Amino acid sequence: MAAGPVGGGSGGAQTAWVLNLLTDLAFNLLIFFVVCASSAEDEKGRPQQMPSASKEKANEQKNTNIEVAIARTTVTVNGTEVPLAELKAKLQGMLAGKTRQEEKVVVVKSAKDTPYSQWIRATGAIEQAGGMITLQLEEEREVVR
Repeated sequence: MAAGPVGGGSGGAQTAWVLNLLTDLAFNLLIFFVVCASSAEDEKGRPQQMPSASKEKANEQKNTNIEVAIARTTVTVNGTEVPLAELKAKLQGMLAGKTRQEEKVVVVKSAKDTPYSQWIRATGAIEQAGGMITLQLEEEREVVR
């Protein structure tokens, strides 16, 4: 059996077949040039710093912030217990060389049984020392299986 146009051998079917072939060829060439152009060297635009998912940077940022934990009877600064009367002076010393607002962030953690009066005195001392209070409402924990 000879390969040829279906439908009695009219010239219109062969013309349609050629047009379909040319359309497919043009489409494939278009895709080829788009792919080639996308691998070309990009133009230089405005430089941007993208945040990284590095745990080291997150830990570094966490370590730069001062952490104050307020409990029912005690106040700790970065894990060291400090009498409430000395909290302002301690924080002033720690914040002395910092000039930008983001450097003066003080993360405040509060125990559930902390009296309101204790919390107010501690946060007042932080504000008087020049710190910017940030509350840590929930702590993210990584689940290891």
